[in-house]
Amino acid sequence: MNPNPDDLLVLLEVSRSAKFTTAAQALGLNHTTVSRRIAALEKALGGRVLARAAGGWELTELGAQAVRVAEQVEGVLATLGPGGQAPDPITGVVRMTATDGFSAYIAAPAVARLRREHPGLSVEVVTMTRRALQQRSGLDIEVVVGEPQVHRAEAVRLGEYMLGMYASREYLKEHGAPGTVAELNSHPLVYFVDSMLQVDDLDAPRRLVPAMRDGLTSTNVFVHVEATRAGAGIGFLPCFMGDLHDDLVRLLPEDIAELLPYWMVLRPDSLRRPAVAAVVQALRDRMAEHRDALLGRA
Repeated sequence: MNPNPDDLLVLLEVSRSAKFTTAAQALGLNHTTVSRRIAALEKALGGRVLARAAGGWELTELGAQAVRVAEQVEGVLATLGPGGQAPDPITGVVRMTATDGFSAYIAAPAVARLRREHPGLSVEVVTMTRRALQQRSGLDIEVVVGEPQVHRAEAVRLGEYMLGMYASREYLKEHGAPGTVAELNSHPLVYFVDSMLQVDDLDAPRRLVPAMRDGLTSTNVFVHVEATRAGAGIGFLPCFMGDLHDDLVRLLPEDIAELLPYWMVLRPDSLRRPAVAAVVQALRDRMAEHRDALLGRA
């Protein structure tokens, strides 16, 4: 039995969100109809196209083959626009995760610029600092710190950024400016919660200044910046964030300068979507344009 093209398109939408409910909303259907369409497709193909995963539904090998056909169907339909004009292929929802700082200073402006030319594009950004996932159902793009070890995914190096020690001018007036790395030990550190830090590459303060005690810790880098500005201690901050504030001073730049890479992880099928490819290129362009700021040379 040949599969119904409509059922293939339903599978395609489920593969992008990993959830029946999200796919149903995007297609204007209900959850039951999506489930019924997937069941009909599996009957026609003679096997399972989806399997349960931690984050929702994941494609089986047969499902991945069916999605490649569904993408061809979608591509053909996209050529049929009103007035003989093909509709904009850069449309639909792209889902990504990234760190707080990257999301705010790289992803958000890049997407805003892209949407001015492609208003049918929607990008969902979930902020978190973690290792790359081994199962990324429903995610098109992950941006992580440090080289990821992943399977069944493509990892691409985006570029680098610098981190350094910063303190507020008021804090330095009150407590004095450390002149050596050893003198940092007498000051409180503003940084990530050590017990919750999942990314080994971000352990630099505990490695470079192990005797420096925690003053204020948080899972959010914007809290690090504002706590440092408020005088809670000396913050270990991305230079592209710390250098934006005139009330912050970078300390010992010759001694404390940690260069870390941003990597992007993509599902094998993601780059076949014009919308995902466009977002990826927009992120690359933004990284290149702001390379000096990212490296602390602003």
